[in-house]
Amino acid sequence: MMKNFTIGQYYPVKSPIHSLDPRTKITCVFIFIIALFLAYDYYSYANTIIFSLIMIVLSRVPLKTILKALKPIIIFVLITALIHAFLTPGTEVWRWGVLKVTKEGLNQAVFTACRLILLIGVSSLLTLTTTPISLTDGMESILGPFKRIGLPAHELAMMMTIALRFIPTLLEETDKIMKAQVSRGADFISGNLIKKSKALVPLLVPLFISAFKRAEELALAMEARGYHGGEGRTRMRVLRMKSADWISLGLVSAFLVYMGFYRWFM
Repeated sequence: MMKNFTIGQYYPVKSPIHSLDPRTKITCVFIFIIALFLAYDYYSYANTIIFSLIMIVLSRVPLKTILKALKPIIIFVLITALIHAFLTPGTEVWRWGVLKVTKEGLNQAVFTACRLILLIGVSSLLTLTTTPISLTDGMESILGPFKRIGLPAHELAMMMTIALRFIPTLLEETDKIMKAQVSRGADFISGNLIKKSKALVPLLVPLFISAFKRAEELALAMEARGYHGGEGRTRMRVLRMKSADWISLGLVSAFLVYMGFYRWFM
């Protein structure tokens, strides 16, 4: 199960999406998320799905790699869809006792599921096509103007990138600890919810110890290399916007304008 997590992992391949400036990709993801929340019917959601598939094809990241990020949230998506299907008032289409499904509820369930799936898929595409170092530089550059009001842009970008970088590492460590505990007779599957929760204690304790140990080793390594924050730091690779970046921003912005026009005027 731990191998299904792709957030924080980088997929090395040459593609038009990989070659874009990290600031462009971060901005495009935020613009797409805004456009996604403007969708409200089957036609507009079909447009967002087609647009997402085009981005995946251009990134040259296999579709199965994107789908791996969706496996851990399938249960959450199903529960959310069922809640909408049964609790949304409207025209009744099916009833079983006190439970009823409405036409409006089914539509809302489909829209909510599509929205969650596209959010996770596009977010995974960002990390799959951007290295952690580039992601840090891009976030710091975007947050740079807020330094005037006291926002620690470099530190925030560094923390977010380190968190993304260590997600696969912690998941791999969790998988190793689970296998070690199972080989010693631990059972994480059978029993009720309370027993399963108690069975996680032997897993969480060594995981927290390992996480704190890795954090201490990382801090010592950064101090040994003279890291002292973002003040006065230089970069080997300076970020520069190219024509492809401006074209990409224009296309995604045009898609946002189209979605807004469709929602409010069509």
